[in-house]
Amino acid sequence: MEILQLTIAGVAIGCIYALIALGFVLIYKATEVVNFAQGDVMMLGGFVALTFAVIWGFPFWLAVIFAVLVLALVGAVFNRVLLVPIIGQPTFAAVMITLAAGYVMRGVASMVPGWGTDTYALKAPYSDGTLRLGDLVVSTDHIAIIVLTALLCAGLFLFFKFTRVGIAMQASSQNQLAANYMGIPVRRINTLIWGISAGVAAFTAILLAPITFVHTNMGFIGLKAFPAAVVGGFGSIPGAIVGGLIIGLVESYAGFYLPEGFKDVAAYVVVLLVLMIRPSGIFAEMRRKKV
Repeated sequence: MEILQLTIAGVAIGCIYALIALGFVLIYKATEVVNFAQGDVMMLGGFVALTFAVIWGFPFWLAVIFAVLVLALVGAVFNRVLLVPIIGQPTFAAVMITLAAGYVMRGVASMVPGWGTDTYALKAPYSDGTLRLGDLVVSTDHIAIIVLTALLCAGLFLFFKFTRVGIAMQASSQNQLAANYMGIPVRRINTLIWGISAGVAAFTAILLAPITFVHTNMGFIGLKAFPAAVVGGFGSIPGAIVGGLIIGLVESYAGFYLPEGFKDVAAYVVVLLVLMIRPSGIFAEMRRKKV
């Protein structure tokens, strides 16, 4: 029963890592830019949701919708204002912009009235409950994270598979030049992908907030999600999900069975082991180049 409880907790936190890693992968597949500000975008989403739900008193699920929409707009503007102008420049420029943007987001959040550097509670309707199945006691927060993550991933799968915009996004991520020749507005598609990624980050923050609260440093969880994306294969959407679950489970088991301190390094040990065996990640496509 103990192992089952650890597994459920590990899957729940793994879902959080998976969603943040999904944001990394979506942007990288579309633009070949690694958005190191993804964790801070999530933090910003948490504060926006806090504003709607707690400060302004909106119903919780309405606050969720508004927060996701606002962050989607922020992501789209971020791409158009900061990244589109440097197209064609070295990748290092985009990396520095995303890193700097993360620091700016934390600084701005700490100065906004009602936000600041304090820690805030953002409770969901399902928070603080437990579900008992014999000797097994499961937090309703963990169950909600798993269920809502599964629903979100299913929705994204259907969107990418069966909608014209989703198919256009797939085509653009595979070959931007060919997609452009076929009449697909690549720049608008990339902007939309940044918006979706930011919206997913906001949704992730809302799932995480009842467990860890909302504060300016909550975005540092992105440091654990980045290894999840690497483990799964940085260009693979299924890999991001599987990588997040692997990191979450390893952390859960390490925190209970191994000495104190191992939990904090477990994710990076997994990354090293995976990269030694399969340098491109578990789900990465193997490509051979003939010279």
